[in-house]
Amino acid sequence: MSLTENKARLRWACRRGMLELDVLFMPFVEEAYEHLSKEQQAVFERLLECQDPELFAWFMGHEECKDAELNDMVQFILGRVKV
Repeated sequence: MSLTENKARLRWACRRGMLELDVLFMPFVEEAYEHLSKEQQAVFERLLECQDPELFAWFMGHEECKDAELNDMVQFILGRVKV
């Protein structure tokens, strides 16, 4: 799959049911995804398979993700957020 096809698929997967998640994921895919290692890309894609309530809790700091790789990716994304 080409990078263009993969980014289109990821953009679609980043469209969530919660605006709070959209504003985190969409810029991340556009600005950072292609600079990640293959392993990090796989972790990000796995993160997108999680349910919105879980993601919301992790990104808002209400809960910590028990999966170390996913938690590292959550923290990485949060570290890139410009407030």
